[in-house]
Parts: sequence; structure tokens; C-alpha cells
Amino acid sequence: MQKSECHRGIQMRNRLTDNCDQRTSASAQVKHGPTVQQSKSSSSTSSPESARKLHPRPSDKLNPKTINPFGEQSRAPSAFAAIYSKGGIPCRLVHGSVKHRLQWECPPEKLPFDPLLITLAEGLRETKHPYTFVSKEGFRELLLVTGALEKAVPLLPRLIPVLKAALGQMIPYWKIPLEDVLKVHVDDEVFERGLNALVQLSVVVGPSLNDHLKHLLTSVSAGRIGEGLCLSKRLRDKKFKEPITTALQKLEQHGGSGSLIIIKSKIPTYCSICC
Repeated sequence: MQKSECHRGIQMRNRLTDNCDQRTSASAQVKHGPTVQQSKSSSSTSSPESARKLHPRPSDKLNPKTINPFGEQSRAPSAFAAIYSKGGIPCRLVHGSVKHRLQWECPPEKLPFDPLLITLAEGLRETKHPYTFVSKEGFRELLLVTGALEKAVPLLPRLIPVLKAALGQMIPYWKIPLEDVLKVHVDDEVFERGLNALVQLSVVVGPSLNDHLKHLLTSVSAGRIGEGLCLSKRLRDKKFKEPITTALQKLEQHGGSGSLIIIKSKIPTYCSICC
């Protein structure tokens, strides 16, 4: 009897201790639970992104996050850039310590001007390196080769509209991408490259340019989207007055008396170099 009572007492004690252990462990979990949640919430609120969400800055209303649909990643490369990347221009840019130069795959005098010269003229409207340098220098060097006169004169009907576009002349507004409407042909460097190319062409072809000179100097309305300014209207700008006047004098010098008549008919204020 005594042994059975002792055995029952031991079992009762074990049950009581087990219940106490379960209660203490449960209470510990209850106590530790909020602390874990608090630590998680504190770590999440400590991040800068969550802080911005909880406490937005006043400037966030003025500068909302937007997607630029006209970003560089969504634009297709220009025609000149595509031709250059595919090796359509038989020269490469060589970076020097002082200045850059072009390395031709074969002597330039052996290259056909059609369509290379026109392609380089189209590249004058580029605004990124190395296309700006390749088009400008390539156009200049190609006109310096022996026999450039005979090769360039037949291309004038196709070459003049391209140079006119580089000078900021009229382009049909429906052909201009929407993202380029506000900046089409307002780049001063593009205009200067086009003006220099026109003078270089005049030195080579001489009076042959007179038949197309009126087209270059023709006044266009600058009121519609996509239309630029002709030389006579850009001449009113102080920063362009001197380079345009110098270019007109070069055109007269190499074009003769016939070019002077055309220039005076379109720009009456022009002063001849013969005066």
C-alpha cells in the first residue's frame, strides 16, 4: 500500500511540473512575440524607402516619378549611325593625344563619291561623337582629293537639299518625330558644320553652285513646326552674323559675278567683297 501511494505521488508531481513548464514556455513565447514583431517593424521603418513612404517630402509632389518615352533606350539609331556601325563609311576614327584623325581603308581618291559624299553630308546633322567628327572631317577630306570637281558636280542636285537641312532649312513637319519637334535644327554646332561644308563645296565646284544658290538662300516661313530659318533670317542673329557674312563672301569669291546677283536678290543688305 505504501509503495503504490508513493508511486501515485510521484506521477502527480511529474504532471504538475510538466504543466508548469508548458505554462512558462507559452508565456515566454507571448513575451518574445511582440519584441520580434517590434524588431521587424523597426528594421522596416529604418529603411530610407519606408521612411519616404511614411514621411513624404514636399518636393515629391513637385517631382513625381515619370517614365520618359523619348529616352535614349527607346530611340532607333539614325541612318548615318546605322551605316557607320555596319562599316558603310570606309574610315575609322583614330584618337590622338592632341587631336583626332580619320584612317581610311583605302586612299580617298579611289573612293566613289556616290553615295559616300551624300552620306557624309547627312551626318553633318548628327549631335553625338564620333558621328559628328567623322561626318565633318570625312566630308572635308573627300573634297580635297584629286578629281573632286568631276565627282561632286553631278551630285549637286542631291547634295544641296541635304546641306540645306543641316543649315536649318525647311523640312516637312510631318516627317519629324515628336520628340525632336522642340529641338530640330536649333543646334548651333549643326548649323556651323553645315555652313563650313557649304563653303568647302563652293571652293571645289565654283560657279557650278550658282544654279543651286537660290535654293539655298530661299526664304521660308519659320512659323510652322518643323521649319527652320534660312541664312537671311539667321543673319539677324548677332552670333551668326559674322560667320554667315564670311561664308557669303566665299560663295561670291568662288562663284563669280553670277553668285553676287543671286545673293543680292535674296539678301539686299549684303555687301560685296568688290566694294
